[in-house]
Amino acid sequence: MTVFLLLGTPSVWACTNLLVTKGASADGSTMITYAADSHVLYGELYHWPSADHAPGEMLQVIEWDTGKFLGEIAQVPHTYNVIGNMNEHQLAIAETTFGGRKELHDPNGIMDYGSLIYITLQRAKTAREAIQIMTDLVKDYGYYSSGESFSIADKEEVWVLEMISKGEVEKGAVWVAQRIPDGYISAHANQARITHIDFKDVDNFIYSEDVVEFAIAQGYFSGKKKDFDFSAAYAPLDFGAVRFCDARAWSIFNRVNPAFGAKYQDYAMGDLSKDRMPLYVKPDALLTVKDAMELMRDHYEGTPMDMTNDAGAGPSACPYRWRPLTWESEGATYFNERAISTQQTGFSFVSQSRSWLPDAFGGLLWFGVDDTYSTCYTPIYSASTRVPESFAVGNGDMLTYSESAAFWVFNRVTNFAYMRYDEIIQDIRKLQSELEGKYIKTVPAIDKAAEELMKIDTQMAIDFVTDFSVNNADKMVQRWKELDNYLLVKYMDGNIKVEENGKFKYNPSGLMPVSPITKPYSEEYRKKIVEDTRDHLKYPAQAH
Repeated sequence: MTVFLLLGTPSVWACTNLLVTKGASADGSTMITYAADSHVLYGELYHWPSADHAPGEMLQVIEWDTGKFLGEIAQVPHTYNVIGNMNEHQLAIAETTFGGRKELHDPNGIMDYGSLIYITLQRAKTAREAIQIMTDLVKDYGYYSSGESFSIADKEEVWVLEMISKGEVEKGAVWVAQRIPDGYISAHANQARITHIDFKDVDNFIYSEDVVEFAIAQGYFSGKKKDFDFSAAYAPLDFGAVRFCDARAWSIFNRVNPAFGAKYQDYAMGDLSKDRMPLYVKPDALLTVKDAMELMRDHYEGTPMDMTNDAGAGPSACPYRWRPLTWESEGATYFNERAISTQQTGFSFVSQSRSWLPDAFGGLLWFGVDDTYSTCYTPIYSASTRVPESFAVGNGDMLTYSESAAFWVFNRVTNFAYMRYDEIIQDIRKLQSELEGKYIKTVPAIDKAAEELMKIDTQMAIDFVTDFSVNNADKMVQRWKELDNYLLVKYMDGNIKVEENGKFKYNPSGLMPVSPITKPYSEEYRKKIVEDTRDHLKYPAQAH
């Protein structure tokens, strides 16, 4: 997702994707994750029902980021059911924007990256088919957006597709798609990640026929075809592209394979003299869906970029920094880290495509709104024909509060937590762990029940998993409302109410609460206050 540019560089800092192949997952599912980050994106769950269309019918293309009308394209005879970023055939697509060379923008293109995702999900069954459709659409109608990395997963394969417009030179785009080898994981975060293309390996690489020739013609590359580097040609690295973007992918790799992380740590911190980090890595252990959720919860903890350690974290070790990302002081430029978990996430998900199950209940979209670290992922079956009210489009917006909208309920909780983060986040994570653990244990039972229903009628099975998805999500939001009330009572006015056996404790009379706990600033933070104020707050010795 495109949000803003920094210091005139072409790179964009917004979203994060993780890709997990069948051989790298504990249950044999393929998984992709997506954190859709934007200060103006309202978190909701989109839905396009399957439909038949008349010959000659046209489809309006509305830019996902802005709502701008871009044009019309020909509709297809039949479109598939889509819930969020996953369809009824267990195909999932996500993205991050890498921007790339700024002159390669086509103001006359019709297909923006968001529309490209959701239109393709309505038309494709497999990852390879999705790549074909996406690249045909931009060839026929032009590509309106800047450079984009797409994560594409079906029940068997996981691919990264990277694409950038040809600008006003000619209609269309140059692109390359690379399959992630089975047993490996990949990640991208707003920087093009595909480098060298094996032009002879037709099983693992697909590319536009002019991907090299166009770069040569524009002066982006000179040399032999075998030495061509897609990222270097169309999205050259700079410090920001590495420290704010590739570093997020590195943090995921570091957590699943510390030896790999140690090897590329200097690169991730922005040292462009070091070898570039590869596109994929083999994790030390197979990943569960819970692991995927947790990998999206990251503030660089335990690394040199840990956001809880510097002065910006304040007295409660808050790992969030308000914008701008960079600032000037005494003639020098400084910056904050850009971690995976960030306050401006609209929605995020973990998709699971499970090949051993029928499509009617094989696809799962674990969906959440707001910051990945404090959200709660609820399972939405991708064949669902309805959306929970709490996630429904039109239930509130970024400027309209709705007490029944998950986005606003979760933001109430997290924005309160930012004030006393080190304490309040523990209560949030406790309920998060409880609910997600419960849902993960419940899903196999729902699968089994759906399987029995499918023996009678497929639609009955789809209706069953739809009801579960809707009811479970709305109940989760109700639990979060209760958490909101609990946190206000417990942490009001900088105090901590005393609890006993899971309830707030009253004094023996039962009329008043026992005196609350007052937790002082840490000794380290008090030293910072002394250094900052010097003698201004020093108590006079003679007054003792």
